[in-house]
Amino acid sequence: MSNHDVAHADVGHAHWDTSVWPVVICLSILALALAFNFQFVYHAGFPAVIALGIAVPLLLGGIAGWTSEAVAHPGEGLSFASMGWFILAEAMIFMSFFAAYWFMRLEEPNWPPAGTVDLPKLIPLIMTVCLVSSSVTFHHAEHQLVKGNHSGFITWLLATIVLGLAFLGMSGFEWNHLIHAGFTIQINWFGTVFYSITGLHGSHVLVGLGIFIVGLFPALAGKAPVGYWRTAGLYWHFVDIIWFFVVSQVYFW
Repeated sequence: MSNHDVAHADVGHAHWDTSVWPVVICLSILALALAFNFQFVYHAGFPAVIALGIAVPLLLGGIAGWTSEAVAHPGEGLSFASMGWFILAEAMIFMSFFAAYWFMRLEEPNWPPAGTVDLPKLIPLIMTVCLVSSSVTFHHAEHQLVKGNHSGFITWLLATIVLGLAFLGMSGFEWNHLIHAGFTIQINWFGTVFYSITGLHGSHVLVGLGIFIVGLFPALAGKAPVGYWRTAGLYWHFVDIIWFFVVSQVYFW
């Protein structure tokens, strides 16, 4: 067989990797959408809880499974270039939320709308410090990984995870405080936008932490592919940058 025939045969029998986890994540997103519709459109609490109870395990399991595949096959799965395109798509989603907020904000004759409470100023600043610090600690983790200092990588990665969890904890504390003060998602259009934008960002932080935590266990066993962590870092830095838009526009404008 000639070289041309061999090349043609190789093209005709290209290898394709398949994975069930993207389907699982898509189903989890569908269940999340149903949960929100049941709660906020139909005001049916019990079906909303059922849908949420299905969505959360599917989402976490999908992230864990897909991430585990990426760690098990270095150079495959999560791709740095593909993550760039994914981030571009996510940025457009955030921009649609911000555009709606800017339009309504500039059209509002009286600010803030009736029913709005004073938003806290100190907590979002502390949250900003935590998130920026987490990007710095992850940068150090990547640097230690490239240098071959595995224990240093683990240390800085754990610091990143702790800072991310602290950010989510303060966000939950803030939401609880505002809801008890009467500022809910139904109170006015600003309440809807506030919880939508901060919730959307918080969900991205949660996904980032999921990627870190799932990758942490193989890393503790000595398996830490640079490509995987480089891609995870790109996503985390994106989440950090988006927070600057959230905190400046929603809290301080």
